[in-house]
Amino acid sequence: MALPGKRFTAYGSAILLVLATLTVTTAATAAAAPGPKEFCGPGSEIDFDPWEFPASPKIDNKWFPLKPGMQFTTDGTVKSADGTSAHKVVHTVTGLTKVIDGVNTLVMWDRDYSDDVLAESELAFFAQSKDGDVWLFGEYPEEYENGKFVGAPSTFISGIAKAQAGIAMQGRPRTGTPAYVQAYAPKVDFLDCGDVIETNRHVCVPTGCYDDVLVIDEFNPLDPPSAGHQRKFYSAGTGLVRVTADGGDQQETMDLVKIRKLSDAQLRNVNEQALELDNHAYKVSPDVYAKTPRAVEVAPRHGD
Repeated sequence: MALPGKRFTAYGSAILLVLATLTVTTAATAAAAPGPKEFCGPGSEIDFDPWEFPASPKIDNKWFPLKPGMQFTTDGTVKSADGTSAHKVVHTVTGLTKVIDGVNTLVMWDRDYSDDVLAESELAFFAQSKDGDVWLFGEYPEEYENGKFVGAPSTFISGIAKAQAGIAMQGRPRTGTPAYVQAYAPKVDFLDCGDVIETNRHVCVPTGCYDDVLVIDEFNPLDPPSAGHQRKFYSAGTGLVRVTADGGDQQETMDLVKIRKLSDAQLRNVNEQALELDNHAYKVSPDVYAKTPRAVEVAPRHGD
């Protein structure tokens, strides 16, 4: 995902074999093959209608608000058998939009640092439906090693190569409801499910204490047990405030440490850098990303 706490796990041959069943070409087998909602659990659904989304994206879901010009920094550690590393993610809501799978999305730019060295620079695309659900329509994550660009093999875009948008945050999340699909991209082995497990949790992080926290368990049902689950904590009006691990070989903990509102000049600079990333993606991913329209800069809405 485009949010902190994303899993960096390797997939074994057995998992790839399961995924291969999703792409069988015969009609009879394809009809019987399990899809993402079967993996996440009964009742989960990922179908959407482009007409359910406004022409101009605006995301004001109280658990997942994305206002252009807002920047959030999460900071923490990842512990594994190899030791402990520092992990920081800077999330910036740009003033860019991009049409994906018939929906005009808002562009998020994430920069992911491991031990203060850039490991990933990612564009992610979100839109909110009229019923308040926030959908993830794709990701373009550039990977870096020792500060040098090495590729973007995990790129996926809804509507291309069988990738499908999913729900990043429900409009009315409640405990006791079925898990839901957050996004699905079989060509890059991406399938995340979300399950609301707690409400009204009290959490304190460097940006303050929150009494209304919603806790969501996130997992990939195709991962081995060693991958574990993630717990993400969201506060109304703020969004993500904490990430923890539940099981797995890597124990990641991250807290929201900084909330910043960019000036108009700073937002324009962010837009320029994100547009450069968008342009670079057309060269890096000609078979997927290059099939999308270019991102477009829009004027920030003051007072929203």
